[in-house]
Amino acid sequence: MRKTAIVKDERYLDHLPGKWHPESPERLSAIYSMLNGSDMEGVFVDLPARRATRDELLRIHSARHVDMILATAGKGPRSLDPDTAVSEGSCEAALLAAGGVCEAVSAVVSGEMDNAFALVRPPGHHAEQDRAMGFCLFNNLAVGARHAQASHGIKRVLVVDWDLHHGNGTQHSFEDDSSVLYFSTHQYPYYPGSGASEQIGRGSGDGFTVNVPLSSGKSDGEYSAIFDRILKPIALEFDPELILVSAGFDIHGDDPLGGMRVTSEGFARLTRTLMDIGDVCCSGRVVMTLEGGYDLKGLGSSVRAVIREMAGVSDPLPEHALTRSEEEAVDRIVATAARVHGSFWKDLTRMNRKLEK
Repeated sequence: MRKTAIVKDERYLDHLPGKWHPESPERLSAIYSMLNGSDMEGVFVDLPARRATRDELLRIHSARHVDMILATAGKGPRSLDPDTAVSEGSCEAALLAAGGVCEAVSAVVSGEMDNAFALVRPPGHHAEQDRAMGFCLFNNLAVGARHAQASHGIKRVLVVDWDLHHGNGTQHSFEDDSSVLYFSTHQYPYYPGSGASEQIGRGSGDGFTVNVPLSSGKSDGEYSAIFDRILKPIALEFDPELILVSAGFDIHGDDPLGGMRVTSEGFARLTRTLMDIGDVCCSGRVVMTLEGGYDLKGLGSSVRAVIREMAGVSDPLPEHALTRSEEEAVDRIVATAARVHGSFWKDLTRMNRKLEK
């Protein structure tokens, strides 16, 4: 077994964006209830959350944005954009979400824990330097990445985002920085409209943003093949010292906001690929943070599968053969990635030559 930490806190439930809002407290309630099941006993260790400091937030966000969120503390409901709202407890939850990710990073980088999953809300990967959007107030994972670098001397961070939606805020946080490699699979075209294959970073970060836009309907096997054939060779060449994951479960087949067909077994398989990369590159140092996922049953079962995989107590995963049409779709996706990124990552260049034969 691995030592797997879980960050959870009842104060995350105090963020109330609205009665009919999909990003509801019931999401975490369902997950926290799952964690109390007998099959999860002894699988993880609780790690207390803490508030992010102002300095930690300013590594990603502008002072204006931080002050705007802080000014909402203890006040009534307010809309920040058509999708994003705050309530009396939202500021506290947001500070604890960003700080909870930082605490998870510290526990893993220090060796106190092997890996960690920050089960926090509100989510973060849409939050821009100066703007809350897409249900997100602070960019929790981006704050955690800079915390790893500034406070623990980590030089290279791999960020993997498997959420249904493209993490525009995370991409923009690091797109000119070669010390952070951002890899995203996402339904496209879809909210927020970014994440085209040709968005590869800029300046010194050229080639360190890898977007894999996908049409709807992708299943376990296709996601797994994409991770094995695109992410894995790039990640091994990048050789990260820490892997951070924006774990969105809205690619689940039953999710009301998405059009993908991933199952709980599929999430376990993606996690295993990331753990394999971590074992080769960074002593298994993987930290996940919760992003989307709005079908409560699918969310609970999928998070369970991920945590058990992280802890090394998962069940054997069955082989999943691709259909001919799925294989052809994956070949096209890999070929596009190789065309766009082959000059940056040598293993993708070799893969592209195979596809051309």
